[in-house]
Amino acid sequence: MNIHSLPTPALLLDEEILEQNLRRMQEKANAFSVKLRPHIKTHKCIEIGKKQVALGAKGITVSTLYEAMEFSKAGFNDITWAFPIPPIYATQAAALAEKIALRVVIDSHEAIGLLEKAARAGGKKTHVWLKIDCGYHRAGVDPKSALAEDLIKSLSESTSIEFNGILSHSGHSYAGKNRAEIKKAADEERTVMVEFAERMRAKRYNIPAVSIGSTPAMSVIEDLKGISEVRPGNYAFNDYTQAITNVCDVGNCAVTVLASVISHQPGAKHFVTDAGALALSKDLGPTHVANDMEMGPIFEDYDRKRLASHIQLKALSQEHGKVVTEDAKHLEGKFHVGDRVRILENHSCLTVFNFDKYYVVKGDEVVAEWKILRGRN
Repeated sequence: MNIHSLPTPALLLDEEILEQNLRRMQEKANAFSVKLRPHIKTHKCIEIGKKQVALGAKGITVSTLYEAMEFSKAGFNDITWAFPIPPIYATQAAALAEKIALRVVIDSHEAIGLLEKAARAGGKKTHVWLKIDCGYHRAGVDPKSALAEDLIKSLSESTSIEFNGILSHSGHSYAGKNRAEIKKAADEERTVMVEFAERMRAKRYNIPAVSIGSTPAMSVIEDLKGISEVRPGNYAFNDYTQAITNVCDVGNCAVTVLASVISHQPGAKHFVTDAGALALSKDLGPTHVANDMEMGPIFEDYDRKRLASHIQLKALSQEHGKVVTEDAKHLEGKFHVGDRVRILENHSCLTVFNFDKYYVVKGDEVVAEWKILRGRN
């Protein structure tokens, strides 16, 4: 099947670029002698997860219990749920932990109590990471606080919990405007985590492992001494946000949205596609970096990985995407109703969640269809 015969909007996955991205990150983890535990929230796909494990990934990371359950059914038996566990799921998590090595994340005494109760009822210890705030200031305990050591003590002494170590996420690396700023966030994460681990070990606490990671941070980091594992996720696909901040090149972006032109009036400074917010999401992308692509750029020549200039995807409604230009001449003789355009999404993780499957492509040929596990619970 050729991509030009696909219904639109369609989610295209370039298999060659995907495999290059997967190999590149695994090789980097190997070079630093750290475990790679990829975050599958980006792709939510069993086939891609199996490729990552085949290349050497040591388990996977998920963002929801649904993902953990679905991947466990497919044979994945070492899973970190890298999300402060919602109390309502403590019993279900404990039940899944009886079948596989499920590692959950906490940053409070309340969560410890709930997990201990659920684990005692199930009769098996629950693997637990303590989440540390490494500078992102979203979730995680302040490593300089008395609470941090108190939580370490509680986890270490618990008879119902298997303490795995400390975990962080350098989400603030996405705020970097360039590689230098991203590296600053990456170095901060490593420093915060290693210093805290060393301080706790000096007080005779056992810190079995230190887990960090994000795709931007891993793209620029030059020192991972003291780190046990890394958990990037977006690297499998990349996206326009990664490209505009020089984390990758446009040619390293594996996912695109294929859309049809559905309206283009004569002499107009815009045309409309059938890829709206429910295909691309309304993620504004890299607004902290000077760029004029708004809701996502369009490829002028996909084979050469060249983005179109002078036009931009300006606005999205539920099913409509409005592409505009300052001068109608840039649209003359092009973008006729029925023509196809290929859009590079601002944020691949959110775009993927809007589709049920990938059309896996090599060139213009569809070679496979892979399911996207986008359930919630």
